[in-house]
Amino acid sequence: MKPQLLKVTSEIVHSFNARRDMSPNVNNRWHYHPELELVYFHRGSGTQFVGDNIKIFGPGDMVLVGKNLPHYWKYDEAELESDGSQPFATVMHFYDNFLGDSFLNLPENKTIKATLDSATRGLQILGPAKKKIAAYMQEILTTEGPRRILLLLETLLAISECPEKKVLASLGFRQNFEEADKDRINSICEYSFANFKSKILLEEIAGIANLSPNSFCRYFKLKTQKTYSQFINEIRIGHACKLLIEDSVNVKQICYESGFNNFSSFHSAFKSVTGKTPLGYQSKFPVNNNGAKQSIAG
Repeated sequence: MKPQLLKVTSEIVHSFNARRDMSPNVNNRWHYHPELELVYFHRGSGTQFVGDNIKIFGPGDMVLVGKNLPHYWKYDEAELESDGSQPFATVMHFYDNFLGDSFLNLPENKTIKATLDSATRGLQILGPAKKKIAAYMQEILTTEGPRRILLLLETLLAISECPEKKVLASLGFRQNFEEADKDRINSICEYSFANFKSKILLEEIAGIANLSPNSFCRYFKLKTQKTYSQFINEIRIGHACKLLIEDSVNVKQICYESGFNNFSSFHSAFKSVTGKTPLGYQSKFPVNNNGAKQSIAG
């Protein structure tokens, strides 16, 4: 699909945009923009797409998306309807030259510039530094004048000094889209999300794209740098991760709930995508006093 150019709302009185995003799925489409985007999720979970990277996201996650890097976050529909507590996030958009074209090239800003350059593939911010960065983001929401700019610099400095950052999109990811791709890939994604719990035949998904099976395989690999089997397995494993965190059913049930036909293929795919076994992944989320899973990742 061709990612859509999103025009970020700008404010005359501010040099960059910061907001509390209370409308889940408001940008529920594959999009990009010339501004960098820093997002911190307070409540809500779902599937995260950054470049060719797909993973589950949840409360406490923080991502820095570089300029013109396609991305979107799809919140879980069941969660939106459950208890009435809407998902929300703090989001900031800013240009890399918000202080002038030469500012980042100053010797003192070498680490910040390197971080923003790395963000062209997307950065997952991990570890204890997230709390400090999130606090800066919250203060920016209520601050005016020069201190607002200083807080953005503090935020970028904290990200650059954070020792736990994970690059998301693959090194080989390149935008390779034409206008005609937009509706086709949107259709593929929507159909995949609606039907991933069932077996999706190659002829079936190729028909959604109005392509022959062979043409579909070549097309999908060209546009996404991965096979459709990899894509659908990442969606299934993302769903399995959510069920493992919730601990609502046992691992073998989760295997079938996530669209896999046997435990062996589920176990293999899970380790390929996450680097962990299902039980190893689940062990990261101990049960709190209310019986719910609680992340200890920071």
